[in-house]
Amino acid sequence: MKLIKKGAEGDLYQTTWNSKKSILKIRRPKDYRNSQLDRKIRRQRTIREAEIIQQARSFGIMTPVVFFVNITQCSIMMQHIHGKLAHDMSGPKFIKLSKEIGKIVGTLHKNGIMHGDLTTSNFIISNNKIFVIDFGLAARSSKPEDHAVDLRLLKEILNSAHVSDMPNAWSSFLSGYKSIIRGAYFEKIIGLVSTIESRGRYATVV
Repeated sequence: MKLIKKGAEGDLYQTTWNSKKSILKIRRPKDYRNSQLDRKIRRQRTIREAEIIQQARSFGIMTPVVFFVNITQCSIMMQHIHGKLAHDMSGPKFIKLSKEIGKIVGTLHKNGIMHGDLTTSNFIISNNKIFVIDFGLAARSSKPEDHAVDLRLLKEILNSAHVSDMPNAWSSFLSGYKSIIRGAYFEKIIGLVSTIESRGRYATVV
């Protein structure tokens, strides 16, 4: 078992499950929390993450297959997705991809899921399919405010990691998103994104 990422939310290990290359995510105890509360939080978040991954798959979103959930260890064994990160793409291919990502995010939101960590590092292109990974901060929510936070984070990532492609990629993303989230609800979410930007922490990108 090989540690490949140590994060605040969980540690990721490369391993195998029934001879298949797999990823093991473990939520480690947090020393700053009360031990009983910490155990409860980690268990709840592990269960929620696994359930949301499965739920997303049920309405057509490509996600890693969950092989096994260990509630005692607060861990999830899941499929390893081999491919290219959207983060590492640029130019016309990335702009075209952004529209498909918009459709995926729209589908998540339409079905009441907030991803919580919408970065281009959490989309993997594998065998011409787009997989969404890392639902560790995901939540069930149909609140437009939560959906706007998702979009605002992605917009911030585009503005920092994909500067040259940002205007076209954002426009392409919105086109895809709008094809799923239509009418007044779409306009409300975009309005809320602008509200978040106007709070002074961010600069609006036209």
